[in-house]
Amino acid sequence: MSEISLSFPDGSKRSFKKGLTGRELAASISKSLAKKAVALSLDGRLADLADPIEADASVRIITRTDPEALELIRHDCAHVMAEAVQGLWPGTQVTIGPVIENGFFYDFAKDEPFHPDDLARIEARMHEIIKRDAPFTKEVWSRDEAKSFFRKKGELFKVELVDAIPEGEDVKIYKQGEWLDLCRGPHMTSTGQIGRAFKLTRFAGSYWRGDAQGARLQRIYGTAWASEGELATYLKQIEEAEKRDHRKLGREMDLFHFQEEGPGVVFWHPKGWELFQSLINYMRRRQNAVGYREVNGPQMLDKSLWETSGHWEWFRENMFAAQSAGDEAEDKRVFAIKPMNCPGHVQIFKHGLRSYRELPYRIAEFGAVHRYEPSGALHGLMRVRGFTQDDAHVFCTEEQLADECFKMNDLILSIYHDFGFDQIVVKLSTRPDKRVGSDAAWDRAEETMSQVLNQIAERSGGKIKTGINPGEGAFYGPKFEYVLRDAIGRDWQCGTIQVDFNLPERFGAFYIDADGEKKTPVMIHRAIFGSMERFTGILLESTAGHLPLWLAPQQVMVCTIVSDADAYADSVLAVVHRAGLRATVDLRNEKINYKVREHSLAKVPVLLVVGKREADEGTVSVRRLGSQQQQVMPLAEAIAALAQEAEPPDLRRRRELAATAA
Repeated sequence: MSEISLSFPDGSKRSFKKGLTGRELAASISKSLAKKAVALSLDGRLADLADPIEADASVRIITRTDPEALELIRHDCAHVMAEAVQGLWPGTQVTIGPVIENGFFYDFAKDEPFHPDDLARIEARMHEIIKRDAPFTKEVWSRDEAKSFFRKKGELFKVELVDAIPEGEDVKIYKQGEWLDLCRGPHMTSTGQIGRAFKLTRFAGSYWRGDAQGARLQRIYGTAWASEGELATYLKQIEEAEKRDHRKLGREMDLFHFQEEGPGVVFWHPKGWELFQSLINYMRRRQNAVGYREVNGPQMLDKSLWETSGHWEWFRENMFAAQSAGDEAEDKRVFAIKPMNCPGHVQIFKHGLRSYRELPYRIAEFGAVHRYEPSGALHGLMRVRGFTQDDAHVFCTEEQLADECFKMNDLILSIYHDFGFDQIVVKLSTRPDKRVGSDAAWDRAEETMSQVLNQIAERSGGKIKTGINPGEGAFYGPKFEYVLRDAIGRDWQCGTIQVDFNLPERFGAFYIDADGEKKTPVMIHRAIFGSMERFTGILLESTAGHLPLWLAPQQVMVCTIVSDADAYADSVLAVVHRAGLRATVDLRNEKINYKVREHSLAKVPVLLVVGKREADEGTVSVRRLGSQQQQVMPLAEAIAALAQEAEPPDLRRRRELAATAA
């Protein structure tokens, strides 16, 4: 009998008979492991414990408490939910139900709409199914057998899914007791392994395969975790996130709104635009200080430019196009509204003869871009069709590449720190299947970025975590993705550093080297906030609208207790304005508690309350957002302290450095 060699996580190797199953492998190691095992990792790919191992491989037995098992728990939970729905409403068709971040969903074709109370009914039936602890078993059917079975059941969506399975790929059927579904797998050993740590969260509408022209379906979302403690933590996080929803804060703080006539674009109100411009001004100062020069490119460019760049081929479905309305033949051209700034920046680099002495050539733009997003995917500031990028491009030699990436990394981490984001993960996204450029160019780019990534981790002393996203690079080059964690533990991907050997070559960009020869530069794409709109939303939710004083669109509200203090309140406002603080005055004939509640809801950081006593003594009563306490201070002292607190962190560092040097 032929044998295979299996490698284990501890580095050891052992020989086994060919065709050994994961379950048999676990039993050969220990009985206790066999009881805990739920799946097998085979060369990094999850497999059923019942699957035979036919060749040499690296293996690991997966138990329910391993991180890899969480995806299986959610996958199995989705199947149990589908069984529960069909048990409660016979005739309902089951379509597609994938695992997603933090949970799962399933789409159903059902004649009548679900009712909000149905979530509890479905959950109760799911607990019954899980308690039965039915084993998951896999069968491989012929295409005709599978199509005939589902057609007889009236599961026409499943028939279509069988047809979509590539030739040569098995048609897998997973059973859990009497119920079954078409599925790629893998699954754990039984429904009982799911446990009780799950919750159905909401209903939503959807379309078959995401096509708005397709059949209308009903979607049920759920979440599942390895333990009830983890579930409770997640549900608490969701509850907190709902309180912090940036759309709700946008209304309360009067920052922005959305409306149907402009789907996916933001209507900024004065206070919101003040915040937006504060972010831009901060970023402008930071990048100007390290050698970037600001530029501005056209909003629309001829289709031919996007064909050269590769976007027309690789990104066309996300672009907005327009045709000129002129009657003359030369005006009959197709233009694209730019979805990104990089092709325009190449044109700026190309304009004029560039010498190696000018490199690195760093340019930046707060460029407004537009990308098509399905209407169902739009989500406040987080997912829009029109947004502003804090975009920059550096043209450099290959020898300068690593050093530029380090400089960008240091700038990015410093900026995130100024906004209170210190838990950062840097991930390297490598070449995707659909890409431009030679493998040799990709090899060089990925090798350099891998070396940089390792040094980023080493230089941080373990504070910055790193990882790999295989196949998630841009179509033109590998990239670093900066993932930051907010105040309630959610992760957001914001900044990117993308190395591009391809775009400059496609456009014929070059510089004159020291030997007088033309050479193609390396192009580095860089964003820190990413989308200014999205970062604003992240910041609002992370702070719950309690923005630091330097960022708050309205920093101070002067409130009167009695009308006798109106004149003094106006004089206080004048002093506040002279100190450079953003402030207004509230002289309304309302009780002070009403005013405090109203301005607290609007998240004004500081209230300066004045009455007859304060007017007589030249003082102010300082109330801070979120605090019930107040402090009476001399006016000049209070304003001086607030002005110092409102100084942006980069300007404060510059002032302190100048003072030290002096």
